[in-house]
Amino acid sequence: MQKFDIWQAMSNYIFTSESVSEGHPDKVADQVSDGILDTFLSQDPLSRVACETMITKDLLVIGGEVTSKAKVNIKEVAKKVIKDIGYTSEEQGFDVNSCNVIVSLSSQSPDIALGVDSKTQNNGQQGAGDQGLMFGYASSETPEYMPLSISVSHKLVKELSLLRKSKAVDFLRPDSKSQVSVEYNDGKIKRIQSIVLSTQHNEQVSQKQIYDLIRDQLIPSVVPKNLIDNKTKFFINPTGRFVVGGPKGDCGLTGRKIIVDTYGGHGSHGGGAFSGKDLTKVDRSASYAARHIAKNILAAGLAKKCLIQLSYAIGVSEPVSLMLQTYGSSTVDENILAKAVGEVWDLKPSGIISFFDLLKPRYLKTASYGHFGRQEPEFSWEKLNKVEELKDMVIQLNKKN
Repeated sequence: MQKFDIWQAMSNYIFTSESVSEGHPDKVADQVSDGILDTFLSQDPLSRVACETMITKDLLVIGGEVTSKAKVNIKEVAKKVIKDIGYTSEEQGFDVNSCNVIVSLSSQSPDIALGVDSKTQNNGQQGAGDQGLMFGYASSETPEYMPLSISVSHKLVKELSLLRKSKAVDFLRPDSKSQVSVEYNDGKIKRIQSIVLSTQHNEQVSQKQIYDLIRDQLIPSVVPKNLIDNKTKFFINPTGRFVVGGPKGDCGLTGRKIIVDTYGGHGSHGGGAFSGKDLTKVDRSASYAARHIAKNILAAGLAKKCLIQLSYAIGVSEPVSLMLQTYGSSTVDENILAKAVGEVWDLKPSGIISFFDLLKPRYLKTASYGHFGRQEPEFSWEKLNKVEELKDMVIQLNKKN
């Protein structure tokens, strides 16, 4: 058996991330769930929503638990989301105009609601909606503090979708997937080793037309030239055919693309999905807070890479644990930095919801192309608005020690 130096293997490696377009069946399901959440929040900001969606061929199933004063036509909301994506005919991969829709929504369990609503426990503070562990991550690899592999993967499928919707290209269909492999030397980015991109298309287009569009137009518009060389491999519709796509080709489920939603496999993931959940669910709200912490730490110049873990117990307001890891990149003692985080951020569920203004509808937009690394005005967890406070707190704590 060939032997190798494990430390060299850890510093010289290829890391791969993938993304999928808004027309991928799993992302269609996520968007339907978040579209329904947004509609409830727009009428009743205190709505409790846990909405799951399944979509396949000619069937849409929506289930879960909702407690709200809002009056929402679930079928109408779901169909509008799917129509906006572009699934309006059998040829596209799903006909929203003729599909069967089944809705089965009940009220939130009173046992779960007790932990969130209680004013007698936690000194009157809102408790976490469930137990769980959540992660936030940031990397200095890109200006948006995201890993390069997931950042480029998102941009490829998003740009492809813009081409389709602008009708600049008439043979594209909604479903597509990207995959980017980045080569590292001594832990630093060296080059992009390969790009995989598969896009649904009509019957008439040739493989050469698709290849030329992706290789000569799409990739150069998204990927920095200095990261591609003559050894970079391109796999474009590698099977040679992708006509049957969308829900017609594959069943879609809410919450099945959690790594696409977050950091493309970098950092860690607690396992909880985001879409369809209101913000009393710490799976979502605490993950947003953890990302905000990690990103502000990097922007403050206190580390080049950062992972934050938070954990909660149902009905308890304060986090059970907070862990900080900078992979040796911190410019200050990590224990000091962790203490500073605890001082600067209010990580109770109510504090997170209030600080990030999370009761306002905005979540349909998060359900495709990632919840992080995007400069959308509604993405309050991406703001760099704790940098100076954090730096000041680190200075204060250093002086005490």
